[in-house]
Parts: sequence; C-alpha cells; structure tokens
Amino acid sequence: MGENKTGSHHPESGKKCTVNNVQLYCELSGHSGEPLILVHGSWVDHHNWNRVVPGLSQSFRTLTYDRRGHSRSERSASQGSIHQDVADLAALIEEWQLGPAHVVGSSAGGSIALRLAGERPDLFRSLIVHEPPLFSLLADGEHEAMLKAARERIEAVAGLLEAGDAEGGARRFVETIVYGPGAWEQVPSELKKTVIFNSPTFLDEVRDDDFFGIDLTRLIQFPHPVLLSYGGKTAPIFPPIIGKLAAALSHAEQITFQEAGHEPEQTHPETYVASLLAFIRRAG
Repeated sequence: MGENKTGSHHPESGKKCTVNNVQLYCELSGHSGEPLILVHGSWVDHHNWNRVVPGLSQSFRTLTYDRRGHSRSERSASQGSIHQDVADLAALIEEWQLGPAHVVGSSAGGSIALRLAGERPDLFRSLIVHEPPLFSLLADGEHEAMLKAARERIEAVAGLLEAGDAEGGARRFVETIVYGPGAWEQVPSELKKTVIFNSPTFLDEVRDDDFFGIDLTRLIQFPHPVLLSYGGKTAPIFPPIIGKLAAALSHAEQITFQEAGHEPEQTHPETYVASLLAFIRRAG
C-alpha cells in the first residue's frame, strides 16, 4: 500500500455521480485518447492509482473512482456484494459514455473487472488484471494447504474487524496477507486512516459468499485482448490463480512484474505504465 495523497496530475473532472442509487466519487484525467478505467482493490481508494495516472492520461482519458463503501463514495447500510461493484462499474462506463473501454483492475478490482467481462463484453476494448483474490479457483485439492492458510489469515482479520478493532484488523491484513511483519509501521499515516475508515467494507467483502469466486465459463467467450499479471515477489497463492484464469482465457497474455509484489502500480509505476501501454499497442 503506497501513498494516499493527491498526486501531481490535474483531473479535468472530480465529482460525485449517482449510479445504482449510490453516490460514487470519480476523477477523469486526460483530454484525448481511448477511455481507460482503473478499478482499485480492497481497503484503499482512487488514490492508489496516483503514481500511474499521469503517465496513462497522456495517452488515454483515464477514469478513477472510489468504489462504493470506500473513502469519498457512499457506503450502504446493508450487506454489500461484489455484484453491486460489478453493476457500479458498468453504470459508470455508461454514465461517462466511455464504452467500450480498456478496463484495468488490481486485486479485488481485478475480480470486479473479470466478472463484468463475463457479463458485458460489449463495454470492453481490453481487460488488464493483476492478482485478483479469486481463491475459490484453487479449491481443487492440489492447492488445499495454501488455500486453507489464506482463509485462516483472512478470517483472523475479519474476527478483529467484527470485534471493533479496525486498526488491529488493518495491521493484521498488511502484515500477514499483503506484505509481512513490521510493514504496518511503514504505512504513511494518511493511508492508515484510509484503510481503517474503509475496513467495514472489507468485512462486507469477506462475508459475501461470491467475493472470492468466479464462474470461468462466463469468460471463455470473451472476445477482446486480455493481459494477466502477478508479481515476482508476491504471495505464492496468486500465480496459480493467474494460471487458472489463463487456462480459461486461452488468448490472454501473461506477464510477471519480477521486482514487484501485489501493487506494482505503487512500487514500480513506470514499469507498470510501460507494460500497459505496450500491451494496448500490441492489442491495437
């Protein structure tokens, strides 16, 4: 998890718009080029893309937004679901008249983008996904120990959040799932406030039966270019998830960000932008 400050880019539009009866905060950067939508993961918000938006918005009209329940977007009182996130993404593309678009998802944002690709391929020019937490894809016996360990770590985080210990849950997530022991102390104070504020939405995600799964048969017919990636220094559970997705999306390209982990857009933004630009050019 990187900074949570406003980056150096100057969005042409920063506003709230209402889709599916929820107000979402959005920013559109760049004045020309094809549309590109960036979908962030759990705990964070649109600021997670700050380091790559300046580079991407030179070539694309780039939309970032806070997913429902995150930061400046509205949080529903009832239990949320990934299906709502998928519907929100579709509605945003249509509201801003950006379809078909290049859709980029990181972590849980990748899960959302993949689900929408299976439901509404007409909204896409291409699909770019990094390390979606689709753990249910590994329920095949071969990865049983790895899957059990991941579920136990997630449940430990959820237990702290349910007990009202938002900071403890956030710390546990950062130190046992994303990075490692001691990493919480390296998180900037503003970002700590963000992830603590957004922690109820992560608990919603964990309690959503569909959040960690996907129907791969919906993706087999996806007709547009796909780029799947994972980090060379990431948790060992993500490469086999990408492998399962690649088997379903037989025409997908795969790349490894060798020096990065779960958030290459944060840790290696120049490499990340260059890889996206090169893929979209090839996909042309």
